[in-house]
This record gives sequence, C-alpha cells and structure tokens, in this order.
Amino acid sequence: MDFGIGFLSNNVMLPILDFFYGIVPSYGLAIVALTLVIRFALYPLNAGSIRNMRKMKIANPLMQKRMAEIKERYKDDPVKQQEEIKGIYSEFGNPLAGCFPVVLQMPILFALFATLRGSPFAETNLPVNLKILPQEAIEQVEQAPLTTKPSNIFVADGEHFQVSAVVPTGGTLAIGETTKVELRSVDNKSLDDLRIEYAEEGVDITPKWEITKGQELAEVQPDGTIKALAPGDITIQAEVPGLAADKGFLFIEKLGQIGVQGENGEIHWDILFMIVFFGLSLYVSQQITQGSGPAGDEKQDQQQAIAKFTPIIFSGMFLFFPLPAGVLMYMVIANVFQTAQSFILSREPLPENLQKLVDAQEAKQSRADGSGRGQLAFEPGSAKKTPTKATSGPKASAKNSVKIKPNSAGKGIEKADADKSDSKSNSEKKVSKKKA
Repeated sequence: MDFGIGFLSNNVMLPILDFFYGIVPSYGLAIVALTLVIRFALYPLNAGSIRNMRKMKIANPLMQKRMAEIKERYKDDPVKQQEEIKGIYSEFGNPLAGCFPVVLQMPILFALFATLRGSPFAETNLPVNLKILPQEAIEQVEQAPLTTKPSNIFVADGEHFQVSAVVPTGGTLAIGETTKVELRSVDNKSLDDLRIEYAEEGVDITPKWEITKGQELAEVQPDGTIKALAPGDITIQAEVPGLAADKGFLFIEKLGQIGVQGENGEIHWDILFMIVFFGLSLYVSQQITQGSGPAGDEKQDQQQAIAKFTPIIFSGMFLFFPLPAGVLMYMVIANVFQTAQSFILSREPLPENLQKLVDAQEAKQSRADGSGRGQLAFEPGSAKKTPTKATSGPKASAKNSVKIKPNSAGKGIEKADADKSDSKSNSEKKVSKKKA
C-alpha cells in the first residue's frame, strides 16, 4: 500500500516535470521548478505548522504547570478535569494542532521524493518473483500470465510509459523449463519496440537482467530468458537505466550520481558540497525556530542542546545511505525554502496573551541577571559611607554621633541626635529641681 504516492507521482509530479522540461529542456531546472511549485502549494499548511510550533514553544511551560495543578486539584473529578484542560487548550491552543498539516502534506512530499528517485534520474528496477517446482508437481498448478506492478520509464526526453514485467507462462516453472520475461507498456507495447521507435533520440535504455534471489536455482540470459535448474523460489530483476542519470546541471556533474566516493576512490565534491550545505541550512533553520520564544525553561534548554546535533546526524546519514545527486539537490532547495519561510513567520507578531508571557519571562530573566551580585559603589542608589576612626575617652563621650556629610540621609541622622540631646538636658533639669 503506497497511500496514493504512486498516483500522485504519475498524475501530478510527472506532468509538472514534463511541463517545465518542455519550456526549458533541462532536467536540473525542471527539478528546481517542480520543487518550488510543490513548496509554494504547501506553504499554507507548512505555515500553520510553524506558527503552532512557535506558539507552543512559548506557552508549553505554563500549560504544563497549569495542567499539573488541575490534575492534582481535580484528581477525583475526571469530568471537571477535562473541562479545565479544554479551557487551557482554548486559551493557548492544542499542541497536536500542528501535526495535522504535517501529516496531510507527507504523501505529497513522498511522491515528489519518489519521482526524483526514479526514471529518468535513476535506474528503474522491475523485480519478478517466480517459483520452480518438480515436473510432477507443476501439472497440478493452474497457470496464468504474471504481470507485475507498472513503473514509469522514460524512453526519450519528455517521453515516458508505464512499463510492467510480464511472464506469459505464469509465475511457476518446472525444472528444466525455459521462459522469457518481457517488459511491456500498459498499452501492450514491448520495451524493445519502444527502443526502436525512439532510436533517433540516441538514448540507450537496454535493460540489465540479474537474479537477486536463488542464483543457484536458475540462470538468466541478457534478453531476459530464464532456465529453471532446481526447485525453490527465485527473484529476477530487470534494471532499466535512467536517461537523465548522466546529465549534469550547474556544478553537479551527474544528476544520477550516487555517493560521495566513487568506485575508483575519487571524491564527488558536488555531492559533498550539497551535504554540507544541507546541514548548514538545517542548523540556521533551527536557530531561527529556537530563537522565537523565551529562554529559561530547563526542559526546553535540554531539548535545544540535543537538537544541536540534528544537522550533524542528518548530514552524516547521507554518507552511509547515499542518494542520487538530483534528490540531494531537491532536499537542499526545499530546506532553503523552509528556512526562508521560518524566518518570515518568526517576524509575525504574537497573540497578545503569548506576548505578555514573553515580556514577563524577559523581565524575570533580566531581574535574575541583576540579582546575583551586590550593588557596586558607583551604581545609582548605592549609599556612600565615610570611614571614621575609632576614638575613646571624654572627647569621644562628648560627641553624640558620627559626623556625616550633609545630605538627605545625613540631615535625618543629625535631627535624631539633636532630639536625643534635648531629651537628656530636660531630664537633668528635672533631677536638679527635685534635689532643690
């Protein structure tokens, strides 16, 4: 089950590819145009996902805190608990709302990916599964022609057909029996006839036959003829070359070239450059997305620290699981488009309730940055103290207080000392009167 990927590839992607190739006969430009058309068509869906992710990054810490409080408060009342949680979702949004646009566009992106991995940019494989039985057992089997699932094959520039592998005698062979696997289009034209019809194009689409399973049970000829040798299951495969696999575009040597290192050990610098550029664009896109919300949440900081390795991991995968250069070019263009879209959407104003959260978080962070140390003497609001020498004796007792430079604080202290002095003199006068 391909979830409609084959239908989208044959009925949407290839017609668009043919349209642009008809305007400018360059498969490289056709890939660029096809990628941009699909990306612009998916712009609204992708924008909704990015906006929701941006909102959730800001609101998620507060949402998690409030939901934990609600679950604790209404742990014995599930109905009330669900009502309160729905209220939170209505205020901040549902975290799963951004998943629907992603799921909706996945078949389209997979169809685009499958189109660029097939003809004319790469070889097309047509496998056939057969069973070999003893002569006495084959008589009990009802035979019927075997036809495999059709695949799109380009026979010339801008000309392609749906081609299947056909076994006229059926999928079961007797030991010693010989049969031929034919490649035919859905309108019953053989691939050999199509090769002759488009021979003037100078394109070689001669299939290469091989047994991929059960090599010791049968043998195959270059024309697809099979001879059964021993009982068992076998798989025979026809590999049809892609006519655009050896064509280049800009700095790309061959659109169908696979891997950073060639068979002779040479380095394919064009593929290496695209892999590195893909990783850099992914890193920039992450920085834009992560910088759209407040900092300070420990869980999000941990996630961001882990996400820093994502560009390295994804780029490294292309070294161990190589892709054709044309597919890498599509992925680089799509990622640059995604980065530009993320940057544009990060400039949009936030909803009022989320903007208040951002402002509050920034204010809290600012206070935290300033509260970790004491005030310095030169900072505004710091008290300036005048150092004094310690004295003793009658002179010291005659003094009521330390002298302070006259300022607003000093005047208050002097007034307090004067009040104490007046109170002391009054009490002394009362004592002298009583004695008299």
